[in-house]
Amino acid sequence: MAEKDGTRKPLGAPRKEGEHDAAEDRMEDWYREELVEFEEGEVVRGRVVQVGASEVLIDVGYKSEGSIPIEEFQRSGLLPKVGDEIEVYLEAKEDNEGLIVLSKDKADKIKVWDVVSRAHERGTPVEGRVVEVVKGGLAVDVGVKAFLPGSQVDLRPVKNLASMLGQTIRAKVIKLNRRRGNVVLSRRAVLEEEREEKKKHTLEVLQEGMALTGTVKNITDYGAFIDLGGIDGLLHVTDMSWGRVGHPSEIFQVGDQVEVVVLHFDRESGRVSLGYKQKSSDPWETVETRYAPGTRAAGKVVSLTNYGAFVELEPGVEGLVHVSEMSWTRRVRHPSKLVSVGDTVDVIVLDVNRASKRISLGMKQVEPDPWATIEERYRPGSRMPGKVRNLTDFGAFVELEPGVDGLLHISQMSNRPIGRPDEIVSVGDELTLLVIRVDSNERRIGLSLKELAHAIEPPKVGDERTTHGRRGKKGKHRDDYEYDDDN
Repeated sequence: MAEKDGTRKPLGAPRKEGEHDAAEDRMEDWYREELVEFEEGEVVRGRVVQVGASEVLIDVGYKSEGSIPIEEFQRSGLLPKVGDEIEVYLEAKEDNEGLIVLSKDKADKIKVWDVVSRAHERGTPVEGRVVEVVKGGLAVDVGVKAFLPGSQVDLRPVKNLASMLGQTIRAKVIKLNRRRGNVVLSRRAVLEEEREEKKKHTLEVLQEGMALTGTVKNITDYGAFIDLGGIDGLLHVTDMSWGRVGHPSEIFQVGDQVEVVVLHFDRESGRVSLGYKQKSSDPWETVETRYAPGTRAAGKVVSLTNYGAFVELEPGVEGLVHVSEMSWTRRVRHPSKLVSVGDTVDVIVLDVNRASKRISLGMKQVEPDPWATIEERYRPGSRMPGKVRNLTDFGAFVELEPGVDGLLHISQMSNRPIGRPDEIVSVGDELTLLVIRVDSNERRIGLSLKELAHAIEPPKVGDERTTHGRRGKKGKHRDDYEYDDDN
């Protein structure tokens, strides 16, 4: 009653029965209110209170602190500091020593699974590192080990999966079984989405005549496909260079970054035609200033036909050397008799037609025409040495100098009648002959042996030479002709 009267009991005064129990009950209620309610198997947040050599003490607001082996932090490479707040997994509220049992590894795993599960539900990509080549694909570390099938690695099949090792990739979770710990990824799905975004942007800005940079995606015999950003364009082999291109791989390789020009774009079909040579001007536009008729130039033989050789003067500019323009003195049946593909030759420009893109070239014009001064060197009545090069029914062709032949007609071989040229001369014989006729226009020289030699009379019957005629070299009668040095 004294309490109702406002009087207070002195400190240390004895309490009535029941007052002590009530105070303990109030203390227990207060303690319980201060404690956070936890359930085993959930992730809770705690504060680091001590970092030891073998363990880290964590206060999660429970009646006792929990310890985590230091190795769980060392594996991640990050040691906590006193006062740091971290998330841990509550394995048990109390162990044999009365401490709660905590785990950082399990907390991290649960967090990762939560992230992976949300990504699967929402269709958002996760990031991971390729760690191993496994049967059928790749193993990817996304916090937990996931499987990336080979068919889902890229937009196109990847022949060498090992080339992906160590790469950090973005992929979508296409299958998930948390209970079994199975995660299946698709990098291809992410790349397809990115390609569609790029394609949408490219289609908005693409127009004919614009120049842009793309990546060589594939090479064929007829051209190269260029990735312009979500959309592919064809760079035909004929639009790669103004010059001659045997195969697109001579200029480009898969993965090359190239600047191209849009030649044609069909928005309905999505087809794009590209050009590479169009970045520079057509060399034929000014060809007449560089290769006027009479100009001497050097070029490379790039092709042979039955009628001549095509010579590249510069990339994109070729001219034809007709077989009739190859030699002053030789009758060329096929250009391969004089030149081969790859040879470098000197030529003279004979004619230029810019409109039809044709240039006529000559090889023989590089050297003086030996027949232009033939009458000065081979005057009728002069004696000239020569070598029998060829025999025909009507006579022998004798080489007087390289490229200049004269005809020794059968009627000019001997004063006596003969039936065939080989009765007097053979191929390879070296003779001294008399020039009897020169025609520079027709490119002909007439030669005579009988006018130079004293022919003998036909042998009489019974003459020893008719049966045992002494023969000289080449099987001829050694006395068939004699040279008259005074003639």
